[in-house]
Amino acid sequence: MPPPSNPSHIPLRVLTALMLGGYAVFGCSHARAQAIDAPPTTVAVTVDNAKVMRLPEKTQTVIVGNPMIADVALQRNGILILTGKSFGSTNLIALDATGQMLAESTISVQAPQAAVITVQRGLERESYSCTPNCQPSIQLGDANKFYGEVSSQAESRRSMATGGAAASR
Repeated sequence: MPPPSNPSHIPLRVLTALMLGGYAVFGCSHARAQAIDAPPTTVAVTVDNAKVMRLPEKTQTVIVGNPMIADVALQRNGILILTGKSFGSTNLIALDATGQMLAESTISVQAPQAAVITVQRGLERESYSCTPNCQPSIQLGDANKFYGEVSSQAESRRSMATGGAAASR
């Protein structure tokens, strides 16, 4: 059997690094920021969800290109918590104490796929989480009226729950 073709003539070690990088991002429980001498990786996270990443050793500063899309919280031992805030794509850069770039990754924040039903009524959109019964679940892009009503109910419920917990102490 002839060896697999490589029409772009990319060196085998680069292809191997890309495959291992893809495994590190998509196949393991922890995503890693890509070292600066390697091709940038893409880390996918869902809106309103978090993902754990391990940064390169000696990381002192973390920069997010657009903090409206993703937010980060740097923990001890190079652990980073990445949270998806809004749909879109941005970048994450890790710097050492001297300002030298150690790693750069692309962050892709996506919509949740599992069990979310979208109801379109003309230009008005409503989202429902159906796990297993359908309940309103506001998503970015829902109609303002629907979004406001559902978030108001959720806030009222949260307020009653925290007020009741404080009163019982």
